[in-house]
Amino acid sequence: MHIQRRHRRLWLTISFFLPVLLMGGYFAYQGMAPFGSSSILTVDLGQQYVDFFSYLRSTLLHHPTSIFYSFSKGLGGEMWGTNAYYLFSPLNLILLPFAGKFLSTGILILALIKYGLAGLSMAWLLDKTTEQHGGRLLAFSTPYSMMGWMIANQLNVLWLDVLWLLPLVIYGLLAILDGRGWRFYLAALAVTMIDNYYMAWMVALFTLLFAGWYLTTTKEPWRPRVTAFSRYLLASIGAATLAAVVLLPTVFALTKSKGTYTSTSVSFKWEYNPFKILAKFVPGSFNFDQMPSGQPNIYVGMLMVAGFLAYLLSRRDRWPARLSALLVTAFLVVSFVWSPLDLLWHLGQYPVWYPSRFSFVFCFWLIWLAARTLEPGTTFSWPVVFGVALIFLVGALPLFFNWGGSVNYISQNQLWIGAGFAAIAVVILTLRRQTSPALTDALIVLLAVCDVSTSAYTALNNISYVSQAEFGNYTAKLDAAVNTIKKGDQGLYRIAKDFMRTKDDPFQADYNAADHFSSTMEPSVSSFVGSIGQPAGDGFITYTNGTELTDSLLGFKYSMTANNGGKQAGTQVLPLTSARYDWDRQTTLSSSKLITIKKNPTALSLAFGASDQILSLSKNTLDPLNYQSQIYQALAGKSTNNSLFKVQNFDHVTFINLHETTQITGAVLTKVDSAAPAAIRLTFKPTTNDPYYLTLGSGILDNVTITRNGKALNQYDTYRDTVVVSVADHAKGKSVTITMTLKKNSAWLQNVSLYRLNQASFMADYQKLAQSPLKITHYSSTKVSGTVKLKPGATTLMTTIPAAVGWHALVDGHPSKLHKVLNTFWALKLTPGTHQVTFYFVPPLLIWGLLISLGAFAAFFALPWWRKVKTSRRS
Repeated sequence: MHIQRRHRRLWLTISFFLPVLLMGGYFAYQGMAPFGSSSILTVDLGQQYVDFFSYLRSTLLHHPTSIFYSFSKGLGGEMWGTNAYYLFSPLNLILLPFAGKFLSTGILILALIKYGLAGLSMAWLLDKTTEQHGGRLLAFSTPYSMMGWMIANQLNVLWLDVLWLLPLVIYGLLAILDGRGWRFYLAALAVTMIDNYYMAWMVALFTLLFAGWYLTTTKEPWRPRVTAFSRYLLASIGAATLAAVVLLPTVFALTKSKGTYTSTSVSFKWEYNPFKILAKFVPGSFNFDQMPSGQPNIYVGMLMVAGFLAYLLSRRDRWPARLSALLVTAFLVVSFVWSPLDLLWHLGQYPVWYPSRFSFVFCFWLIWLAARTLEPGTTFSWPVVFGVALIFLVGALPLFFNWGGSVNYISQNQLWIGAGFAAIAVVILTLRRQTSPALTDALIVLLAVCDVSTSAYTALNNISYVSQAEFGNYTAKLDAAVNTIKKGDQGLYRIAKDFMRTKDDPFQADYNAADHFSSTMEPSVSSFVGSIGQPAGDGFITYTNGTELTDSLLGFKYSMTANNGGKQAGTQVLPLTSARYDWDRQTTLSSSKLITIKKNPTALSLAFGASDQILSLSKNTLDPLNYQSQIYQALAGKSTNNSLFKVQNFDHVTFINLHETTQITGAVLTKVDSAAPAAIRLTFKPTTNDPYYLTLGSGILDNVTITRNGKALNQYDTYRDTVVVSVADHAKGKSVTITMTLKKNSAWLQNVSLYRLNQASFMADYQKLAQSPLKITHYSSTKVSGTVKLKPGATTLMTTIPAAVGWHALVDGHPSKLHKVLNTFWALKLTPGTHQVTFYFVPPLLIWGLLISLGAFAAFFALPWWRKVKTSRRS
C-alpha cells in the first residue's frame, strides 16, 4: 500500500511539472524575462493586469485599506468588487517578492504554476473517479492544462485559476450526487466564487449540465435521483452564502459600474456560421485577430476528440447517458453561436474581446468523456473505430476545401499536422493494451502531449509581446519620479503627467491621479471626465488634456513632464500623450534626464469651502471649457454666464490644396486635387501671456495629423468627447502655427476652436476658493479627517471624492448628509466657522455579507457535529 501511494504521488507530481516544463521551455526559448529581453506581457496583461498586480502588492505591504477603496482608481473608486474580479486569487501572493520592473518575471512564474496546478488537479480528479491511473493520467491532464482556452487566455492570467478549481468542484459534485457528502463540493464552489465570481458563474452553470448528465448514467429510480439533485442545489446555495462576504458587495458594485452596460434586450440571432468552429479542431488554430472576435478556443488534441466520439458511438454508458451527453454537447456548441445563450454564460454582457470565455468547460467535457471511455482494457469494435474515422474525415473536408469559407488562423501545414494526429488517434483506438500495456500507455501519452504542445507553440508564435526593456525601463523611471515626490510630501494629492504607458500607471507606481482602465469603471466619473475635455470611455478615463483650471479643481498638486521627448539614447522610454505648455507656470522641484517634477501653486485641497451655487449647477453645455468655467465660477459664488475662457480668432489661415471656407469651427475641408497632399495652417499671435487652448472634436484625429510650429502635437488618440489641448502659454507676441494635414480626401473640423484663459479672473476665483481648505490631519484609503474654517459666504464643503455609495461623513462628531454635486462628487452643507470633518468609506453590503458568511461558516462545521450528536443520542 505504501509503495502504491508513493507511485500515485509520483505521477501526480509529474502531472504538475510536465506542463510547467513544456511551457517554461517555450518561454525560455522565446527569451521571456527572466530568460531574455522579451516578456510574457501582451494585450490586457501588459496594459492592465500587470498594474493591478502592482496595486495588490502595494496594498498588502503598505496600505491594506486600499483593498476596499483607492484614490489611484481614476479620481477614486471602490475596490472590493473590482478585486473580486481581478485579484482575489490566493496564488497572487506569489507576486509579493517581485517589485517594479521584476513584476513581469513574477507573472511568468505565476502563469507556470497555474499551468501546473491545472494538470495536477485534473490528474487527481481522474485518479480518484476513473480507471485512469499512473502514467496514463498524463495523457489527459496535460491536454487539460494546455487546452486551447488556456493558451489563448494565458494573458488573462486572472481567469486561469478556474482550471485547477473546476476538477475540485466536479469531484465534490460527484460525491454529493453519489451520496458521499456535500462539504467538499460546497467548499470547492465557494472558493471558486471568492477566487473569481465571473468564472464561478460559468462553473456553476456547467455543474447544472454535468449533474443532469451524470444522473442519467445510473439505473436508480427517479426518486433517489431527485433527492441527489436537490442536495446539489442546496449545497450550491450554501456555497453562495459562504462566499457572501465577496458576492454581496460585488453585486452591488457591479450595479453601479459594469452592470449598467448589461443588455436589457436579447437578440435571437446566430453570431456566425457554426461550421467555422470546425477550424478550432486544428492544432494552433489561434492568432491575434481571434482575440477581439472569433470562435471558441477548444483544441484539446485529436486523441481526446477521438475518445469523446467513441463515447457517443460505443456502449460505454447506457443509451440515456450517451443521449444526454450529446444534448449537453449540443447545448454548449449552440452557446458559442447563439446570442441568448452567449449572454447567459457571460452574465448578460457580450464579451468585449476574448469571445466564448466559457469554452474551458467544453474542453473539460471532451477530456472527461474521453478519459471515461479510453480506460485501460477497453476495446472498440470496428464499427466504432470506423465511425470515429468517418467523422474525422467528414469534419476535415470542409477545412481542406474551404467549403465554409476560409479562416486566417490555420494553414495547410497545420491541417496536415492535425490530420496526422487524427490518424494516429484512430489507430490507437484499434490497439489491444493487453499485448503491451507499457508501450500502449507510452504511445497514448506521447501522442497527447506532442499534439497539444504543437498546438500551443504554434498558437503562441502568432502573438507579439512587450519587450522587457519597454516595461522595465518605463516602470523604473516612473517609480523613481513618484518616490521623489512622496519623499517631499506625504499628503493626499493627485499627480498629473504628459506621458503614459498604460491608463493604470497610478496602480503601477502607487500614486493618485485621474487615470484608470477596468471593466468596473464608474460611469458617472467617466462621463464627468469626458465632459471637461479628457479622453474617456465606458471602461476608462485618462487625464492627458488638463487645463490650469482642472489642475486646480481636482487637486493636481504635482506634475511630471517628459524631457528630451521621452527618449533616452534614441529609445522612446516615455510614450508622450499630451503637451502641457501651461505647466511652464509651475515651480520646478527636480529634474532628471527624462522627467521634470513641478509643483502646482493653484492646486486645491481634496475638500474646500465653496458657494452653495454649486449644489444647483446643472450641465447645460457640450463645450468642455465653458463647463469648466461654470463649475469653477459657481464654486466661487460668481455668475456662470461670463466664461473664464474667451474664444479667440486665428490671425491667419492658409489653405493648401483645399477649397477655402469662411469658418473654421465645424468646417468640412475637401481637397482640390485628391492625389496631392492637403493641409490647413492656423496661425495666431497671443496678445497676452495667458494660457491658450485648442479644442478638438472626437473624430478629427482619424482624418488629420496635427503639428504645432512644425513639431507633432502629442495627443492620446482614443476619446469620444471633445478634448482640450494646451497650445501656448507665456507666448505673448510669438507666432504659433497649428497645421492640420489631411489623411483622406476630406476632413470635418469638428469643434476646432481656439480659447484663452483669463488668467487674472481665474486667479481671483482660485484665491477665494483657497481661503477655506480642509486641512487634512489624518488619511487612509477609506478615511479622511481634517479641520476646515469656512469663511462667510462659503456654506458648502466641496470635495473631489467621487460620489460612490458607501461614503459617510461626520461633522463635529455627528453624522452629516452628503449631497451629490455635478452628478459626480460629494459635498456637505455647513455653516461658516470651524468644523472637524471626517469622511469614511464602507463597501455597501460588506457587513451583511460578512455576517452571512460567518453564519454559513459556522453552520458548515456545526451541522456534521449536530448530526453526530443526534445519531449518538438515538443509539
